[in-house]
Amino acid sequence: MRELSLNNSRLDKRYDVYAELGRGSYAEIFVARDTLAAPQSPHSHVAIKALNVFLQDDLDPDLERTLVENFQNEAVALDRVRHPNIISRLGHGTARDLRGMIFHYLVLEYLEGGDLQKACREKRLALKRALKYIEQVCAGLRHAHRHGVIHRDVKPQNLLLTEDRETVKIADFGVARMHTSDAPITRVGTNVYAAPEHSPLNSGGDVMTVPILTPAADIYSLAKSVYALITCEAPRFFANQQITELPLSVRNEDWAPELKRVLAKATTREPSMRHQSVDEFWQDLEGVRRIVGENETSTQIRAKFHAAPQPHVARGYTPIAPQQPRFDTSRELKLRHQFGPAVSALKVDLEQTPSPRHPALQPTERVEDYWPTQQPDEQKLEVEIPHLNGQEIFAKPRKKRKFIRRLATVAVFLALFAGALFATHAFLRNAGILPDFAGLFRSQTGRANTDINLRPSPNVNNEPIGLVTKNSKVRIVRSQNNWYQVDVIEQGRQRENQLETNRGWLNGKYVDLD
Repeated sequence: MRELSLNNSRLDKRYDVYAELGRGSYAEIFVARDTLAAPQSPHSHVAIKALNVFLQDDLDPDLERTLVENFQNEAVALDRVRHPNIISRLGHGTARDLRGMIFHYLVLEYLEGGDLQKACREKRLALKRALKYIEQVCAGLRHAHRHGVIHRDVKPQNLLLTEDRETVKIADFGVARMHTSDAPITRVGTNVYAAPEHSPLNSGGDVMTVPILTPAADIYSLAKSVYALITCEAPRFFANQQITELPLSVRNEDWAPELKRVLAKATTREPSMRHQSVDEFWQDLEGVRRIVGENETSTQIRAKFHAAPQPHVARGYTPIAPQQPRFDTSRELKLRHQFGPAVSALKVDLEQTPSPRHPALQPTERVEDYWPTQQPDEQKLEVEIPHLNGQEIFAKPRKKRKFIRRLATVAVFLALFAGALFATHAFLRNAGILPDFAGLFRSQTGRANTDINLRPSPNVNNEPIGLVTKNSKVRIVRSQNNWYQVDVIEQGRQRENQLETNRGWLNGKYVDLD
């Protein structure tokens, strides 16, 4: 078994990994700080769920492919059922740990309040608060079922609380089942809470013989979880069995008979005899909710009874899902680099506990305390993950693209600058402020063959601005059609009325070029 080395490292140049929360059969969970998130952001700390196929002692290509597919299906399921009371996927990636081992990972919400099983152990939940949590769980599960996803592992350990403990979210869709899937139904879940149709306690192999899995499987697990939340006792005596009695601590409560009736129906061994939807289960709990409401004092405001469970939205929730990942096996990563470079984790100097705001960062022995994972079939074959140096493979193409972009930017800038200079020169030359440099370089001269008027532009309709006498020497500044713009170098004879200018336009037929 090879564990990932990520503690005190920066993952993908973004996530500062502080501590490992635990590990399961094929995944490790870490808590990290998102360096790109604002400190006040509700997602400044995230949970990194890293796929590690080498947690399996025996591994073959088929098993590895199954693990990768399950990991990707979890991301697909989370995006499909995005809801205020279901844990959100924030991102994904493929990277290396500090030893160079490649792995895939999901970035999930980090819920500082812990799970509901832990909350029950610390302090008995008030019935009103327990019903508030149950309503939120029902709202999330109802949404999942409406989008064709069956969770298959509903239990208090998978019901996580936000830091203020006001919002509960369903986590761990690693063994979730899509309604459209025609794959064999495998035995998964936790013994105490799993429905008989897919419970690991049942004998007869790992594959079930039921033709289809329905939402009634989650109703069974939900009822067992309700038992645990209201009584603060796990239903161990009813593992894979119908709930027929409540603990002695609550049997004398006025709501106990009604609760027992609802839980007994929801945990019937035959799926068709249970509640067939979350709405039906929630409405059947109305008797318990009304008794609790009637027991409230007159100074308290009684809660409104909704026909459907209502969600509770915590700060930071968004219905927009990130880009869906596509993960490869280690063999495919060796043959194809479709993910781009796998960036190595960088060792950084981090404190073991990010801040007093995150007291739940003490590592646990197993990831089931946070998110349980699926136990797939085990076969034997050792698979080596290749040591790919993504930075070396992709460095030259990236540098080349960067150079081309810079060169194109410089070329555009120079073209714009040259165009501006040309336009300025043309304007000044037409205004007569600048000479025609081409004419200066040629220094072409001529002599007037008669007296001729200088004009401000190549047009006989303009008033004359000067006079060129016969045999005057002129230098050609520029030409336009059959007109020349000239500078008078030397007059042929003295003029009686001298004009101030010695530059103007005259018709070319009156100049004999040298």
